[in-house]
Amino acid sequence: MIDNENPRARRREAKRAQILAAAWTLAHRDGLAGISLRDLANMVELRQPSLYAYFDSKHALYDAMFAKGNAELVERAKALPEKHDPRDAVLDLARMLLDFVNEDAVRYVLMFQRHIPGFEPSEASYAIAVEFYEIGRQRLAAAGVTEQADMDLFTTLIAGIADQQMSNDPGGDRYLGLTDRIVAMFFAEIDKTHNESTATKRKAAR
Repeated sequence: MIDNENPRARRREAKRAQILAAAWTLAHRDGLAGISLRDLANMVELRQPSLYAYFDSKHALYDAMFAKGNAELVERAKALPEKHDPRDAVLDLARMLLDFVNEDAVRYVLMFQRHIPGFEPSEASYAIAVEFYEIGRQRLAAAGVTEQADMDLFTTLIAGIADQQMSNDPGGDRYLGLTDRIVAMFFAEIDKTHNESTATKRKAAR
């Protein structure tokens, strides 16, 4: 937590924010793996050794970027309007997530792919990603989806849309346009499985 009464702490946090913003700029220009700490230091008017006072390694920088991306995703999820129909709430979350993914290919790679050798998010940063997953889990549970296998099916379908979109039409809407249909198909499968399970239990009880 930042001590707002401490000018030195405020300056340090402001500098960290500046460094992170510059890191995203470099990542969009050169790719995540291509971020040069020398270029980064020059952009924020620091000597490279001074950069280590804020981030002690490139992986620490990636970790902060990962945390920031997930914090933005959680914030957007929490800002979604409430829906009377819980299935509409699930669809809203899926649409928001896929729009978020499609906005920034570099951020997508960092948050959802494993393209940086050796990088693993810290426990604190990963906890933010888990917070988003929990929001999704709660929305699915409200819509009657509580089995882990069903949740895994849903995340696999949404991840598939994201991967197709970013691989074949980044910035467009070719695959995002399938979101409503795929979510509807998912719930149709859930209903079918539930009905079959109920029928089997009734038959066994006779």
